[in-house]
Amino acid sequence: MFSRTENFKQYIKLYPVVSSLLALNIVIHLLTLVPIFGSQLFNYGVHFNLLISEGEYWRLITPIFLHANFAHLLFNMFSLYIFGPELEQLAGKARFLTIYMLAGLVGNVATYLIHDWNYTSVGASGAIYGIFGAFGALVYYTRNFMPQLKQIIIPIIVIGVIMTFLQPKINVTAHIAGLITGFALGMVYFHPKRIAAWKKRQRKLKSV
Repeated sequence: MFSRTENFKQYIKLYPVVSSLLALNIVIHLLTLVPIFGSQLFNYGVHFNLLISEGEYWRLITPIFLHANFAHLLFNMFSLYIFGPELEQLAGKARFLTIYMLAGLVGNVATYLIHDWNYTSVGASGAIYGIFGAFGALVYYTRNFMPQLKQIIIPIIVIGVIMTFLQPKINVTAHIAGLITGFALGMVYFHPKRIAAWKKRQRKLKSV
């Protein structure tokens, strides 16, 4: 289900939203490495509770596309590369983008409401956890006729949540809020007809 066998051109054609998000995150990270300009760009977009309270509300969105370092970028983009395509196919382009962006936004809003005035953060983790949450909703809807899906998805979610609490300097609030948002949207989006169409596509892929 989550094994990627497409070549570069096929991947871009089949998953345009995921591909665009991957490219955007990578390009922005490279721009932040440019001397002087990069640090200005990073500082202009970082989530900073004090500046948000003073009206710089774009900082609730821009951190979704910023990363602290290459390892941070690599982990989030690898997760998007592996798990994003199935969700884009299942939910559709617009709904996938809604899940991704809204999970990231809600994660940052929750961060603003819960943490101190001097709290700062960056990263797409809230959006990535939104993808995990949406798959959690899929597990709920398919629990009676696709029990094998639960064996794949639940361990991923559990490991992700555990890692959130074990790693230092992690925005736990954004992770959990993103996960809940993704699950809630998945419960709305994944009606039986869409799941049936997705199952049909999965059978075709296996028969090729």
